[in-house]
Amino acid sequence: MKEEVRKRLCQVMSSAVLAGIILLLTGLYYCMIKAGIPYQDPPPELQIQYMVNMRIGEILLGKGFLLTLCAGVIRLLLGLLQKRGGKSDRHQSGC
Repeated sequence: MKEEVRKRLCQVMSSAVLAGIILLLTGLYYCMIKAGIPYQDPPPELQIQYMVNMRIGEILLGKGFLLTLCAGVIRLLLGLLQKRGGKSDRHQSGC
């Protein structure tokens, strides 16, 4: 039972890393493509649209980085615990 819980936790952390990478890529899209380079003398509507898209991109980049980093560290620790605990029992499969 303990091995099953550890295996599921490894899967959840791997999924969280993937979700963080997707958020990072979405944030890059918003910052580089949707917002792009700001206009030189934009009308207020375009200036507001640029700021909204840039802020969305910044938030997605920050949250994606944080999610990827935290889930990656937890996943790494789970892998190290699995490796350390698996020395006595060689037939166990890794995460």
